[in-house]
Amino acid sequence: MDIAVAPDGTVVTASFDNSVGVWDGRTPTWLEGHDAAVIALTSPETQLVISGGDDFRVLVQHPELSTALRVTEHKGKVSDIAIDLRNDRLATASWDGTIHLVTIVRLLQSIDSPPFDFLPRVLTGHKSGVNAVAFAPSGGLYSASSDGTILNWEGRDTAIHGRPIVKHGFGINKLIVTDDWLAYGAVDGGTRIVHPETGDQISDFTLDRRPILSMAYHADTHQLAVGDGQGYIMMIDTAAWKISRDFRATRNGPVWALAFSNDGQTIWAGGLDDVAYGWPVASLDEYDPAINGERSFLQAADTMPNGERQFMRKCSICHALEAGPSRKAGPTMHGVFGRRAGTVPGYSYSDTLDGSPIIWDEATIDALFDQGPDHYIPGSKMPMQVIAKPQDRADLITFLKDNTSQGD
Repeated sequence: MDIAVAPDGTVVTASFDNSVGVWDGRTPTWLEGHDAAVIALTSPETQLVISGGDDFRVLVQHPELSTALRVTEHKGKVSDIAIDLRNDRLATASWDGTIHLVTIVRLLQSIDSPPFDFLPRVLTGHKSGVNAVAFAPSGGLYSASSDGTILNWEGRDTAIHGRPIVKHGFGINKLIVTDDWLAYGAVDGGTRIVHPETGDQISDFTLDRRPILSMAYHADTHQLAVGDGQGYIMMIDTAAWKISRDFRATRNGPVWALAFSNDGQTIWAGGLDDVAYGWPVASLDEYDPAINGERSFLQAADTMPNGERQFMRKCSICHALEAGPSRKAGPTMHGVFGRRAGTVPGYSYSDTLDGSPIIWDEATIDALFDQGPDHYIPGSKMPMQVIAKPQDRADLITFLKDNTSQGD
């Protein structure tokens, strides 16, 4: 769900398996502080990770810390994290519609006795969940929301307020900000460059692909990378304002996470697959999985029965079909029919599901995906999603009955 690169080149990944991986080659160190999927992270120093997740918390994690340390806690899922080392500030965005602004004095100097008595400044101004937050190099703070707006947060102390500079009309997912321009990506595929103060459009790189799910920028090489829901990585030359490369990184599935190596020669990407890929930028066009047969994030959808297709799209990221523990974010679905919700041994459930009266059967699973988890089980860790067509829900239920029985 997110990738960061530390100053020494160490790659850090955040995943639906509730974990942060700090990678030394192919051998990771696992940081296990979160109780739900990890969505956002930054790594300002080697192995020091600031992460946010579906458990509403923002944590500082490091292999030398016996437990993760809480920086702040939202009332909804944490969607993005930005750090401003020059001015000693951390900003976190959440689906609760707020931004938390925290001063991080001594945080980076000491992991043994950091001052975790933070009282965040809570910024409100968006009418819906905040999806992205970013600092300009000069220190300006910007945020983007599902309400389709980008706010420039102006003022200081108690007088800080958000001034709208973009009203896009569709939810905005990602932001990159410099002192000269602001790039954003939206649900409808909109990929635009605007002036960071006025919002006036500089360039429009919108293609017929949506939604935009990830962005990364490397200033020294003037490269802006944009990842979308259809598996493409578009590379924009910000010196010439033109598309330099347009690369299909996956046959199926989205590109949720992007980050450049420190020299700008590699673009790291992550999606539905259980690995992160590092693509050499200079030869991106040579890597087309549809041609070269590289491993894809999902098998071709048209090769599956509809029930399996629904499971792969809606459930497989978080849930295994097999009995026993796994590194997935949710509990196994093995034996789900007739099982009381919140009772798989060894899984850490949300307070909502712990002790829930729900018994999983055809009716309750149908209702779960008809209404969406956020309405059927408010406060659960399950992602917001709906299967609108009754036949699709019925096919999914049939697939689950055939593949999760205790006798399998």
